[in-house]
Amino acid sequence: MPNGSHPDPRLAEGLDPELVAFVDDITAAYARFPSFHALDIETRRRVAEAVRAPWARGGPVLYRSVNRVISHMRARIHMPAPGPLPALIYLHGGGWTFFSLDTHDRLMREYAARAGIAVIGLEYPLAPETKFPNQLTLLADLVRLLANRGEDWGIDPSRLAIGGDSAGANLALATALTLRESDYGDALCGLLLNYGAFDARMDSESHRLFGDGRYLLGAQEMEVLWSNYTRDPSQRTDPFVSPILADLKGLPPSFMTIADLDILRDENLTLKSALEAANVPVSGGLYPGSIHAFLEAVSVSALADKALDDGAAWLRERLGISS
Repeated sequence: MPNGSHPDPRLAEGLDPELVAFVDDITAAYARFPSFHALDIETRRRVAEAVRAPWARGGPVLYRSVNRVISHMRARIHMPAPGPLPALIYLHGGGWTFFSLDTHDRLMREYAARAGIAVIGLEYPLAPETKFPNQLTLLADLVRLLANRGEDWGIDPSRLAIGGDSAGANLALATALTLRESDYGDALCGLLLNYGAFDARMDSESHRLFGDGRYLLGAQEMEVLWSNYTRDPSQRTDPFVSPILADLKGLPPSFMTIADLDILRDENLTLKSALEAANVPVSGGLYPGSIHAFLEAVSVSALADKALDDGAAWLRERLGISS
C-alpha cells in the first residue's frame, strides 16, 4: 500500500503483491530518464541495461559459464555439469531492440540449474539496424550447426530445445517454423515460450486493458518495437513475423508461460489454443497475478519461482534428464 489508508489499486486488479516492488523499481529507474525516448538508440540501450542489471544478479553458481562465438553470434553457455548435456537455446527479450546476455543472465542460469541442462544464450543482431528476416536466418543456421556439431561446445546434438521471452519467444517460434520447412524439422525437441509477442496486429482485449504501460509494457512502445523489427507494415501479417497466423502443425511440444496483467496475454492464450488445435502438445499456461517479464523478479517473487520450476520440470522431461 502506498500509505496506511489507500490500498494500491493494482492489488485490487489482481497484481501479485510480491511483484509490486519489481514494477515500482523498473518504473522508477526509467523515470530518472524523462527524455528516454528522445535519446539515440545506443544510449537507450545502455539505460535499459542499467535498469535491468540489479535483477540479473544473484542466483545459481554453475559448473561453468563461458562466452563463445557461435554462428557469427556472441553466445554464453551455462553448464551445470560436465558435458555433453542437452541444451536450451535461449533468446532474450527486449522488443528485438534492447537487452542482452547480461540482462537475462540470471534467468538463463536458473533454467540451467533447475533443469540440469546447458543453456546457450545468444546475442542475435538487434533491430532496427537488423530487420526481419535476417535474425531468423542466423538462428536457423545456428540450430543446424548445433544439430551437426554440438559436441564441439559440450552439447548433445540430439537433445535441443529453443525458447525465449517476449520478442525472444517470437524468434524462437519463428525459428522452429523456419526449420520445419527444411531438412532440420526434427532438430528441436521442444519450445519454451515465455510471454511472447506473437501478433503484430495488436488488436486484442488485453492490449486495450493494459495498453497504458502500467505493467511495464504498453501499446505505444509495442508499436515502435514492431516497426523496428519489420521493414514495412505489410510484413506484420507474415506468419514468420506474427506466428499466430502460421500453420502450426508439426511443431515440437511446447511450454508456455503466460503473464496475466500483460498487453500480450490474449495473443498467448490464442496461440496456446491454436497449438492445441494443431495437435501440438502444450504445457504451462496462465499465471494469475503475473506481469510481463515477471520471471526476472525471481529474487522476490514466489510466483516467478514456481513458473521457473514448472518450465524446468518440463525441460527435464522433454530433454530426457532423469530426476
